[in-house]
Amino acid sequence: MSDRSRVRIVVLQILVLSLFVTLLGRLWYLQIPAGERYDQAASANQVREIVTPAVRGQILDHLGRPLVNNRPALVVSVSRTELLKQPDKGRAVLQRLAKVLGMPYEELRQRISLCGPNVPKPCWNGSPYQPIPVTDEADTRMALQIMERREDFPGVTAEVQPVRNYPAPEGANAAHILGYLSPVSEDELRRQREPGYRGPQYERSETVGRAGLEREYNDQLRGQPGVTRVAVDHLGRVIDTLDETPPTPGNHLVTSIDARVQAVAEQQLLEAIKRARQQRDKDGKAYKADSGAVVVMNAKNGQIVAMASYPTYDPAVWEGGITKKEYERLISEDTGVPMLSRATMGEFAPASTFKVISTAAALEAGYGMDQKFDCSSSYTVGNRAFKNWDSKAFGPITLARSLTVSCDTVYYRIAHEMWLKDGGTRPVTKPKDYMINMAQAFGLGQKTGIDLPAERPGRVVTREWKKREWERRKDGWCRQANDPKVPEGFAKQIARENCADYYRYRAGDAVNFSIGQGDTVATPLQIARVYAAVANGGTLWRPTIGKAIVSPSGQVVEWIKPQGTKVPVDPKYLAYIRKGLMDTPVNGTAVTAFQGWPFDKIPVAAKTGTGEAYGKQTTAWFASFVPANDPQYVVVMVVSQGGQGSRTPGPSVAALERALMGVQPDGAVDPAKALIPGVKPPAKLPTIRPDGVVVQPKPAPTTTGTGSPSPQALAAEPVVFSRPRAIGKGGRAWS
Repeated sequence: MSDRSRVRIVVLQILVLSLFVTLLGRLWYLQIPAGERYDQAASANQVREIVTPAVRGQILDHLGRPLVNNRPALVVSVSRTELLKQPDKGRAVLQRLAKVLGMPYEELRQRISLCGPNVPKPCWNGSPYQPIPVTDEADTRMALQIMERREDFPGVTAEVQPVRNYPAPEGANAAHILGYLSPVSEDELRRQREPGYRGPQYERSETVGRAGLEREYNDQLRGQPGVTRVAVDHLGRVIDTLDETPPTPGNHLVTSIDARVQAVAEQQLLEAIKRARQQRDKDGKAYKADSGAVVVMNAKNGQIVAMASYPTYDPAVWEGGITKKEYERLISEDTGVPMLSRATMGEFAPASTFKVISTAAALEAGYGMDQKFDCSSSYTVGNRAFKNWDSKAFGPITLARSLTVSCDTVYYRIAHEMWLKDGGTRPVTKPKDYMINMAQAFGLGQKTGIDLPAERPGRVVTREWKKREWERRKDGWCRQANDPKVPEGFAKQIARENCADYYRYRAGDAVNFSIGQGDTVATPLQIARVYAAVANGGTLWRPTIGKAIVSPSGQVVEWIKPQGTKVPVDPKYLAYIRKGLMDTPVNGTAVTAFQGWPFDKIPVAAKTGTGEAYGKQTTAWFASFVPANDPQYVVVMVVSQGGQGSRTPGPSVAALERALMGVQPDGAVDPAKALIPGVKPPAKLPTIRPDGVVVQPKPAPTTTGTGSPSPQALAAEPVVFSRPRAIGKGGRAWS
């Protein structure tokens, strides 16, 4: 053997030896130093978690009637694990099941497909190791076919499960109050894994409140899901159950809503819409009445007794997952965007309902309660005449009388005088701006803070707002003003004026503001809050719908206490304003709406409003509180493009207040027939027993004309409402 060959052999031996040593070292490292870590990783790779959704708490009205609970439903579920054991991966089983359920095979297959970036919906967003519900609308015949032919349907089950339900007690819809549920999204799951995340921890198969009370009180209602850890083999088949944590049911939410009042409010809002469409505007066109809202508020604490919006929809559309077509209809402009709550998100010029704020501002500025003002048919500012709504003159009248007859020119004069004292177009260093400041003090231009997730703040036109708006829009106004293609007319004239000096707070801004016109807008909820403050003596309440959180065993977890602040108005001025409002349905603009009302037994206060917006028909407002001598309820209704307040919402508000007070068609008062037993909402909560039965609290004593309890109230007995034990979404995680 040559020396060269020996060298090659030695080198090869060294190479083989080094590789052998390296292999032994790696084996030693994997088995000794890193053995425990890799053993844990291998074990974890064989463990899967199955999530059992918690029983979701129900939402009750103040007497315990279920606004949202559940209905027991026959739910058919499919196990992907069992399907994958089949030679054809379960295709034949799904085809047979589709035939039984009367469902297209492709739709059924899609429902058990795991959600992903390019997977169309509906798909399954939960764990692939738990049964996937494919329908909650199975009937007994379908269930029997599945259960009696087990060999044909391996991995398919049919069992009764709870499904979120909207029972509409007393016919109450309340869709915009209640909200809806939908599956937790991939984005939410991803966000909760990010560093610093402090929000709720959701499991993949959970459903989450997306709107209304379902969203606002989601953390209290959802409970805690249960988790079962199972061992699976290398094929993904479950071979053992390692441990199990049972779900914790969610708490219940008792609200201030009264289902009977809610139903009547919805009915009367619809009647107002219909009434408007039967009337015609000054051009002979039928009013469109395209939207509207009504709010019934407890004047003493700001709790919402009823709240409705038009157009609306059936909240049951969310049960079992909404289709794309149905969802598009809810958000379409063509259908009026039924999902939009006009009560909290509809912004309208408040029109003459704003005059209670203007009156308070005038009195606080030093104008007298007995002072007379000329209610002329028009008032000229510069070269423009600002007219009364109906161009009617009433001569010298007080501020209280100007509220009663809704005289615009009285407020024009006062606002113009205030504007001049503040320096006019060359304002003093610190202008008083009494009306602007009073509007903000009454909560306009800011969210009310109601316990709902979606609310708009409205707008108060301040000097600062005008400057910002001019800077934002001046280029567009100037182009329109100088464009020769734009014909001469009102629109071009306004563009020319806005281009020049919209940033200034002009006399026209001040006089328009005084009667709730111009760029100022408010929501119906904000106006209800304003009138509650006037009615109760000056407390501006934060509106609430939730009243208390109650545990599944019936124990109060949390009282949701009303919160209020005082408005900067002397109580004697508020009493003066109430006097003017009390005369409105007797000798003012609301006479027609309250014909036949027993004012000697139950005084009532009211204010009409008819708002104008460029390019649209007039907006109809009506605000009222009752009884006026001890205000309990505030009712505000608005109909967009609905005509006059006295003619459109007025009769509906009066009808609703008749029902609230037990006023009969002949003018007699029967408190026993009032919508709420005892006329006043009960202070106590309904009793929720551990067995799931809800017991209505006893009504407050109903007083007769002499102030003593009526025999009907003394004889009243509690009413028991039963409900299914389990409440929830049945494990649905369709997306």
